[in-house]
Amino acid sequence: MSEDVNIGNYIRTLRMDKGMTQQALADRLFVTRVTVTNWESGTRIPDLPMLTKLAQVLEVDIYDILEHMTQTENTPVIMVADDESIILNGFAHIIEDELPQAQVYGFQKAKEAYQFALANKIDVAFLDIELCDGSGVELARKLTELYSRINIIFLTGHTEYAADALDLHCSGYILKPLTPRKLRHELDHLRFPVPGIRKENAK
Repeated sequence: MSEDVNIGNYIRTLRMDKGMTQQALADRLFVTRVTVTNWESGTRIPDLPMLTKLAQVLEVDIYDILEHMTQTENTPVIMVADDESIILNGFAHIIEDELPQAQVYGFQKAKEAYQFALANKIDVAFLDIELCDGSGVELARKLTELYSRINIIFLTGHTEYAADALDLHCSGYILKPLTPRKLRHELDHLRFPVPGIRKENAK
């Protein structure tokens, strides 16, 4: 994601306008200074929950920050939806480690995930079957209506939803927990090709 520096520059500008050091901002967000450095350099991009916290701390509308986000041709956009925050963060980190060039966004609620998808094209969506405010299967249906070539991969601890997944012609079905090996296998067998995700990712 080194090409995507606009949002990083904007975060840096907002921080400096507030007279805050990177450490001061990190302390307010309960992250490390290195994390803030990575955001501002464009090495990493905050996920949506963190962007919400950033907007609150920097006293701007979150959409002002999102407007500065750019996507290059080879920047995959990946959504992860799981209602358990610890699991969600763990999954997001595994994906970021495997695909450092990707933009990864995590959501605990189906409604928030769908609202984000309305404004942002999603290449791959990893969806838990059971979300706190709805069904991952129903969310998948809505996402495929928006983007016919989206890759839907279900992440679940249940096997009984496999038939629903087949009906949706999903790209994959992973039984929890997600591991780097399982992730690489799915990335190597995406139903639709994604710029920036090639079969070389499978090791």
